[in-house]
Amino acid sequence: MDHFNRRNGVLHAEDVAIPQIAADVGTPVYVYSTATLERHAKVLKDALADLPNVHIAFAIKANPNLAVLGVLARQGYGADVVSGGELKRALAAGMKPEDIVFSGVGKTRAELQLGLDEAIGQFNLELEEEGEVLADLAHAQGRTAPAVLRVNPDVDAGTHAKISTGKAENKFGVAIDRAPEIFARLAGRPGLDLRGVAIHIGSQLKDLAPLEAAYKRVGELVAQLRAAGHSITHVDLGGGLGVPYRPGETVSSAADFGAMVKRVTQGWDVTLMFEPGRFICGNAGVLVTEVIWVKPAAGNPYVIVDAAMNDLARPALYEAYHEFEAVEPTGEKFVANIAGPVCETGDTFAMGREIDVVRSGDLAVFRTAGAYGATMASTYNSRALVPEVLVSGDRFAVVADRIQPDTIMAAERVPEWIR
Repeated sequence: MDHFNRRNGVLHAEDVAIPQIAADVGTPVYVYSTATLERHAKVLKDALADLPNVHIAFAIKANPNLAVLGVLARQGYGADVVSGGELKRALAAGMKPEDIVFSGVGKTRAELQLGLDEAIGQFNLELEEEGEVLADLAHAQGRTAPAVLRVNPDVDAGTHAKISTGKAENKFGVAIDRAPEIFARLAGRPGLDLRGVAIHIGSQLKDLAPLEAAYKRVGELVAQLRAAGHSITHVDLGGGLGVPYRPGETVSSAADFGAMVKRVTQGWDVTLMFEPGRFICGNAGVLVTEVIWVKPAAGNPYVIVDAAMNDLARPALYEAYHEFEAVEPTGEKFVANIAGPVCETGDTFAMGREIDVVRSGDLAVFRTAGAYGATMASTYNSRALVPEVLVSGDRFAVVADRIQPDTIMAAERVPEWIR
């Protein structure tokens, strides 16, 4: 469920008409719904309420906008970060240091030090050497770093190859069969409180079966580590729950997920940690765009919009589907291709899709664009960086400015020998 609905034939974000935002801010523009963010945050918390000890940290990579993070901080969410920049964003948004989990396969020494300096709640270690470095850094300063070891269970998430993270050939975590020996070596190092294990097998999982298989393997590992004498108090189960992108598409519910976790983890006696991202913010946002031309072609006509692959990269990167709707549809439909103005054939959002009839100057939206949208945007073709708007009831505010090409050029320098 989201809060983007039509009133008198016009698409609204909560109580604000999309044309009003487009008139005030221009297009393309991302629009987020506070009510949707809050609803999804509550739905997941409610689904996990029967578990004895739970920690939920929003995966900032899905949407790092400070206003979005502020909404989730007020819902009691912590942050899952994968860079020093995301860590600073989490703190700036009001998330508590002890509620921050630092994930990521390539944390630099400077980033590890930043996490220590900010006294974050947990480091998710991706390899043995990282644990050794973190332990040495912490010990040298008389500190102890709370950490878990991320394991790779070799479970196929059944999702797109570029967002799968739990197969043996993926770059993430340590092989689960090598985890006991690595854990034993790291657990004895001064400066490191190695208190458990972590897992994350991929993103946009619509079926719970791969997650359940992975969690069962983790449960077996926890028992093995305890039998070896290790204290295991935390297990990080990651994120990855999917959202529906296509009309009529079904995905596993939060309630079903919570029931599965309760069943599989019964008797573990640990704090269970979760890092949802897309599930919270995916359908809390749309990308508003204006039709530039409807261009005749040899086959289907091309609807050329002012949003492009630099604004919404997912279709070009993953062949991802985003529903395209007219803001004020007439009820007529036609089959068309949808493309942006960037000078790349890959700047195509859909081919041969039945959509609302639109004409030059009409407004339209790409649905379910609240996750991995603005955060992946670029200025390719010297285009402006897309702005972001947050709606709450009948109010809206620009929460990220449109950064114009002139501003971007002002940060560049031409050396004297070229002038």
